[in-house]
Amino acid sequence: MIDDKLKIAVFASGNGSNAENIIRFFREKGSGGEVVLVVCNRREAGVVGRAAALGVDVAILSRDELADSGRVLAMFEARGVNCVVLAGFLLMVPPYLIRRYEGRMVNIHPSLLPKFGGKGMYGHHVHEAVVAAGECETGITVHLVSEEYDKGQILFQARVAVAPGDTAADVERKVRELEMRFFPGVIARLGSDD
Repeated sequence: MIDDKLKIAVFASGNGSNAENIIRFFREKGSGGEVVLVVCNRREAGVVGRAAALGVDVAILSRDELADSGRVLAMFEARGVNCVVLAGFLLMVPPYLIRRYEGRMVNIHPSLLPKFGGKGMYGHHVHEAVVAAGECETGITVHLVSEEYDKGQILFQARVAVAPGDTAADVERKVRELEMRFFPGVIARLGSDD
C-alpha cells in the first residue's frame, strides 16, 4: 500500500499518550516506519510537550490553518509523509486531506464501531455512554478515515469486558490498555499491505 518506509504524521489534540506510544513503537521496534510530524490544534495540549521531548517536529494548526491545503500539503511533502494517524484529534479533518491520503489515513475510536460513534462521541463521552447503555463489552476500533465521522472501513477491533459495577473511568482504563497494546501494530501493517 505504501512505498518502503512509513513516514507518519500523527494528529492529536490531548494528552498524547497514544502519540508517544506510536513514536516509541516505531523507534524501538525498527518496524519500517517513523513519526516525522505531530499535528495539534491546541498549543497547551500535553502531546506538544511529549512530542518535543522525543525530538519530533510539532505543528500547531488552527482549524483555519488546517483548511489551507497548500500550506499543509507542502509541510507534509517536505517531510515525505505517506501515512496519517488520528490519535485523539478532535477536529474534523478537511476533505482535501482525506482524499490525498485515502486508504492511508487511520483513526482509533474507543468503542466497537458502529456502536457509540459519530460527532461528539469521543473520550469520556463514549465511556459514559457505554456504561449508561449497560453494555457487557466494549473495545477499540481502528478504521480508515472517510468524510463522515467514524464511518470508514474497519481495519481492526479488540474487545474487553465491561463488568456490572464498572464506572466510565474503569472502562476508560481498560480501553486505554487496548489502545497501547494494539494501535501501533495496526499502523505498522499499513506499510506491509500491497
